[in-house]
Amino acid sequence: MGKDYYKVLGIAKGASEDEIKKAYRKQALRYHPDKNKSPGAEDKFKEIAEAYDVLSDAKKKDIYDRFGEEGLKGSSGGGGGGGGGGHCGQSYNYTFHGDPHAMFAEFFGGRSPFDHFFSHNEDDEMDINDPFAPFGMGRMGGMGGFHRSFKSHPGGPHRAQEKRKDPPVVHELKVSLEEVFSGCTKKMKISRKRLNPDGCTMRSEDKILTVDIKRGWKEGTKITFPKEGDETPSNIPADVVFVVKDKPHPVFRREGSDIIYPAKISLRDALCGCTVNAPTLDGRTITVTSRDVVKPGTKKRISGEGLPLSKCPERRGDMILDFTVKFPDKLGQSTREALKQILPP
Repeated sequence: MGKDYYKVLGIAKGASEDEIKKAYRKQALRYHPDKNKSPGAEDKFKEIAEAYDVLSDAKKKDIYDRFGEEGLKGSSGGGGGGGGGGHCGQSYNYTFHGDPHAMFAEFFGGRSPFDHFFSHNEDDEMDINDPFAPFGMGRMGGMGGFHRSFKSHPGGPHRAQEKRKDPPVVHELKVSLEEVFSGCTKKMKISRKRLNPDGCTMRSEDKILTVDIKRGWKEGTKITFPKEGDETPSNIPADVVFVVKDKPHPVFRREGSDIIYPAKISLRDALCGCTVNAPTLDGRTITVTSRDVVKPGTKKRISGEGLPLSKCPERRGDMILDFTVKFPDKLGQSTREALKQILPP
């Protein structure tokens, strides 16, 4: 059984968007490490952020509701992942890469809703288990509980500090055909700016992002790390996106899940029959014999010797032998005469 995100937020399956937001607000305030010093609060805070990240996104929520955490994260086994039971048609491969503190700050429109709405004395005594406490209600005496430095805003307290999200930062991720064939893990180092706890000054830091290249991924596949770009007081960090790009291969050329092998043969072999020893991506050699006349541009397909299919990696594309006939540069007179007698007009 995977994680029960509804249980994490304390709501029932089928909860509305508004109920999900209210639940996140309540649980995030309850377990925020700045206020909750109990062991495990930090882990619980991250778990709450992940649950909200999934349930507040219509696409992720739909996949989670149908297939659970295993279907959402593509961890059900069988090579294809998602959808449970190795079903090849569903594979989302979700991983939570967000920053729970950044999500919290974005949700409340500032770095700390505690400091934003209350004075230090009131803040120290606030009941973090009271879902109405962040808005100056409950035991603080209704609207009179707001700190006088709070200013009303037409959009409500959550819109007091509007931030714009930067456009995605896109990087090429070059992979070899062997890596696509077997699958691999890439560690990508990025440099970025992050806000300090004061919410004003910034620092530079490096971060390692881990990309799991799945077997058979096609060129152009995108892997998104939400909000891992630069962070400033006035922006929402951009998503960092890696786009899979094939490295040139010394032997093969790729066409989708098929690989093309250029088979060069002599004119004699083309006319009299030939044997071609073709290499494979997993280090074997395949022997292909042809007794037919091979014309320039002739292709021969070898089933199941290509790359894994991205949606069903247990199946593979084909290897295609693309024949090129090498003609002699010159012929002697006697050879010409002999060929005239042998070859049809």
